[in-house]
Amino acid sequence: MIGQFLITFREVLEAAIIVAIIIAYLKRTNRGSQIKDVWTGVGLSVLASVVLGAGILALYGGLEEKELFEGIASYLAVIVLTSMIYWMATKGKNIKAEIESKVSKAINPLALIGFTFIVVFREGLETVLFLTPFATQDLAGTLAGLLVGTGAALVLAYLIYGVGMRINLRTFFYYSSILLVFVAAGLAGYGTHELIEWAEEEGMHLGFIEETAYNLGIPEESVFHHKGAIGSIFAVLFGYSVKMEWGRVIVQFGYLIVALYLVLRAYGKEIPTAKVGKRPAVSE
Repeated sequence: MIGQFLITFREVLEAAIIVAIIIAYLKRTNRGSQIKDVWTGVGLSVLASVVLGAGILALYGGLEEKELFEGIASYLAVIVLTSMIYWMATKGKNIKAEIESKVSKAINPLALIGFTFIVVFREGLETVLFLTPFATQDLAGTLAGLLVGTGAALVLAYLIYGVGMRINLRTFFYYSSILLVFVAAGLAGYGTHELIEWAEEEGMHLGFIEETAYNLGIPEESVFHHKGAIGSIFAVLFGYSVKMEWGRVIVQFGYLIVALYLVLRAYGKEIPTAKVGKRPAVSE
């Protein structure tokens, strides 16, 4: 549930920030009457995201080769998650100016609804893609993480834009990006594991890639097993597993090293401090 919570919390908060920027701009430019169009776009994007998620789960339930689906879904989630993390690190600080520029050109209601739908649905689409690999393993935990993450993000968004609490969002995205890199590495490793299992079932021989790299020998009933109470938390957050194939080790830790390097380099000397109240949140 923790990984699902983190992903949902970040995505919903990003969507809330975008909506807040749009509404603030409309109020500042005397276009307050169009705020209802913004909420229409938000509602449609949420509906589309729910339908998409339900459709993917229905498709998964009817598949015979579930390992192949889970492997591909995990890789796809990693690709999109990585691009989102890197984009926020390199372009996120200019998000306010970019959104306001687009809203200034969306004069008629249909254009504003369409723009809001696209930018919010992008976050919804990412959330669905990210949560799909988790949902195939633990549907109840994924739904719980989705609901709690959504609620927490909306509460924080209200505190920032409704109550006026000031927080350095650049700091939040920096540290959450690092944690999400570990989550993505775990997804990459899990996807590799599933593809190896699928290949074995198909009679393919992958050489050393399918051979066991290590085995901690921890029994499945132990709380420290990756399916246990404690081990499952580390499994979601850091890709922990009591046993891994060489292919999984190479992909998971190779991704982790490269992705961490890119994120840290993207922030560079701009690594923010964890001070609250430094600048208005909407300017981040």
